Amino acid sequence: MNRLGRKDHETLIEMSLAADGEDSNGPLCETISNTESELPSNSEISKRHQSKDSVFFRDGVRRIDFVLSYVDDPNKEEEKKVERRREFEKNLQKAGLELETEDKKESEDGKTYFVKIHAPWEVLITYAEVLNIKVPIKENDIPPPIENPLGCVLEPFRLPEKVMHPEQDYFTAPFSKNRQELYLIDDESTFFSPSTRNRIVYYILTRCPYGTEEGKKKFGIKRLLSNGTYTAAYPLHDCQYWKKANDPNCENERYTLYMEWARFLRFYKEQPLDLIRKYYGEKIGIYFAWLGFYTEMLFFAAVVGLICFLYGLFTMDESMSSKEICNPVIGGEIIMCPLCDKQCEYWRLNSTCASSEYSHLFDNVATLFFAIFMGIWVTLFLEFWKRRQARLEYEWDLVDFEEEQQQLQLRPEYEAKCTHKKKNRVTQEMEPYLPLTSQAVRFCISGTTVLFWVSLIIASMIAVIVYRLAVYAAFASIMENAQTLQPISGLLTPQLATSVTASCLNFVIIMILNFLYERIAVWITDMEIPRTHLEYENRLTMKMFLFQFVNYYSSCFYVAFFKGKFVGYPGEYTYMFSRWRNEECDPAGCLIELTTQLTIVMAGKQIWGNIQEAIVPWIWNWWGRRKARCNPENLYSRWEQDHDLQCFGALGLFYEYLEMVIQFGFITLFVASFPLAPLLALMNNILEIRVDSWKLTTQFRRPVAAKAHSIGVWQEILNGMAILSVVTNAFIVAFTSDMIPRLVYFYAYAPDSSMCGYINNSLSVFQILDFPAENKPDKNPENFLTCRYRDYRYPPNHEKRYLHTMQFWHILAAKMAFIIIMEHVVFIVKFFVAWMIPDVPAEVKARVKREKYLTQNILHEYELNKLKEKLGEGKTYGNMEKEVIATEGKMELSQAM
Repeated sequence: MNRLGRKDHETLIEMSLAADGEDSNGPLCETISNTESELPSNSEISKRHQSKDSVFFRDGVRRIDFVLSYVDDPNKEEEKKVERRREFEKNLQKAGLELETEDKKESEDGKTYFVKIHAPWEVLITYAEVLNIKVPIKENDIPPPIENPLGCVLEPFRLPEKVMHPEQDYFTAPFSKNRQELYLIDDESTFFSPSTRNRIVYYILTRCPYGTEEGKKKFGIKRLLSNGTYTAAYPLHDCQYWKKANDPNCENERYTLYMEWARFLRFYKEQPLDLIRKYYGEKIGIYFAWLGFYTEMLFFAAVVGLICFLYGLFTMDESMSSKEICNPVIGGEIIMCPLCDKQCEYWRLNSTCASSEYSHLFDNVATLFFAIFMGIWVTLFLEFWKRRQARLEYEWDLVDFEEEQQQLQLRPEYEAKCTHKKKNRVTQEMEPYLPLTSQAVRFCISGTTVLFWVSLIIASMIAVIVYRLAVYAAFASIMENAQTLQPISGLLTPQLATSVTASCLNFVIIMILNFLYERIAVWITDMEIPRTHLEYENRLTMKMFLFQFVNYYSSCFYVAFFKGKFVGYPGEYTYMFSRWRNEECDPAGCLIELTTQLTIVMAGKQIWGNIQEAIVPWIWNWWGRRKARCNPENLYSRWEQDHDLQCFGALGLFYEYLEMVIQFGFITLFVASFPLAPLLALMNNILEIRVDSWKLTTQFRRPVAAKAHSIGVWQEILNGMAILSVVTNAFIVAFTSDMIPRLVYFYAYAPDSSMCGYINNSLSVFQILDFPAENKPDKNPENFLTCRYRDYRYPPNHEKRYLHTMQFWHILAAKMAFIIIMEHVVFIVKFFVAWMIPDVPAEVKARVKREKYLTQNILHEYELNKLKEKLGEGKTYGNMEKEVIATEGKMELSQAM
């Protein structure tokens, strides 16, 4: 016997819309009216006596699964909005949902109405079948995996078992109304979790019609929110985050998440991923699982990076280059050519002593090792994440999951703006489409806009370069004449001052352009009118990532691969726009400047991001709740409390992923210049996990639960950045650091197989009389005859004066050879590691097969018993016997497979 009477397989929305002419007071509505008539009225139950933590209707039995709010707005559009709401709510009732409205007099502001929605059992089981929701059929009897032998060591980092695993493990199967006896239904009111209930209700809300306008059928809560008919639509949190609810039946999952997960003091604890998934849904759960796994893997990169940094720190005194630069006999006697025309003076090499010592921290043999290590680390991270993701797919019943119809359905905006229709070859129904000519025009406008903004980034970067060139002379003059700066002149050189101020200016420009482009990207994506929600999200992702890639990394690419590479030589300098002389690198190399640039941009972005994510929502919520703090608690209801919180939004996770992927680029693309980058990222991510969890639990309304079996298009972006990082780090080691020139000198040019004399060898000689009048320094108080510059060129008394020496070509050949060898070695190791590590663990494969086998057995056994019952009742004939034999055959075949 079934638990409830059977109905057809069609959904309630389809049943109600099949009879367009049916009056709103049909049988279903009469049932609802009769049910509500038996309940206490508004006058019998005062809101004053209702707990503010109540998540139930006034009867205290029916759970509130969703809330809609709207405000009286006396204007010419109000009549249309009233009609839309009336029609929409009538159709929701036809769909089987039960509604209860809170009058504006009962609200805090005296003008907001709240419509509470409850999904009864019949609606839940109907749409559970439509959405293919998996439910328990039997306790999981597969033995748990062998415990980690280091479990006792990890015990301080673990959470209580009831927090980590709030639900018992079951074998599951897609829900079917015709098999209700098969499922473990102990209590209809709690069989479907609140997150599943709000997902079902939201599915109905996005498809429910509300009338016809301009000859077109209108439907969906999204469109009603966009046109102001409703002001908000959201599911309720189950309790307040700082204390448990008064209702003993409440699970208090929000409180548990706050106490065990969202507080910073729990930063060393593991994340309760199963509870996050249960409360927020799989899509948010998979994000926090990825972020947590990424942070765990960063720990190993941070440790190795710290060791490489300490190696540079402890060997700083052993650097022969720094010793020669700082030596007053060597570096103090080497006169360098001016770094700008006219105003700059000749300077002694030992004035850059401090910066040359600091550059050794990052420009040493460990740099090469760390660059190769990170190339392999990226592969291990991505491959082990695939295995972790496969395990989550099994544990969260996502093995056979395909993208939800909600993601693949036509967007309301697409249907509203596409007036042309054509027949769908699959469904044979007329559906809207965008003509090819219109698509081409929109893509041209979109592409031109993106190209314009990318060009704007490049223009801003050029402006910063011009700033560097223009202010260097000013800094040199100020620091030379300012007596107050004399004590720190060894640390704060004109080069360093220019680099730091330019990096800060560049960071400010980056954040301004980023703020503006976010809105432009959404606008041009809307203009393209993507067909589905998935297509919309993918297009926006690619636009935002392309822009932010150029925006955040362009300055680092300039310092790493262009600065100091196209300078020319004294007398024949290269000029930008025929006016500003190109920048030169420090005699110790450009790596320290790349490190400075990377540190300022990366650290500044992380600090600003955390401020924006944590403080801004808190301020908005404080402002929204400022009046309610003065009122008694029992007057400030659960739906009003959640209404005053911030909306997480459909793109909430999009920005979280984008932030982390940009950070991933910083620690992979340029990590050879800054081994401490993974450590900075690790510290930021430890904070990021708690900030994200805190704001989601305390500052935002509860998001609608959604399914996802992976991180989506971000996986491909990470793979692309992993490959690019091998190339960029090889070029950084070859062209930005001084490692290859030092090795060439040591093995080919050093007279005694030591690094002595390297600095003198790396500097060419220029005769001051050869300076053209337009860039000859105004002052030469000591009457120097020659000056040195960083290059490999013949001296002025050579027959090939100022042409590149053979050593220059040897070094260039060594650099190219190094790039080819390093790339091939790292790529071979990467692809070998990726091939060796299977994407799905063997244990998970076995468990998936075992569960499928047992589930099929249970389902076949159930069908067989049903057929035998019918045979015993004498309700069938020979055909029924054939069905029994066929079912037994299926079981034997399943066992054989």
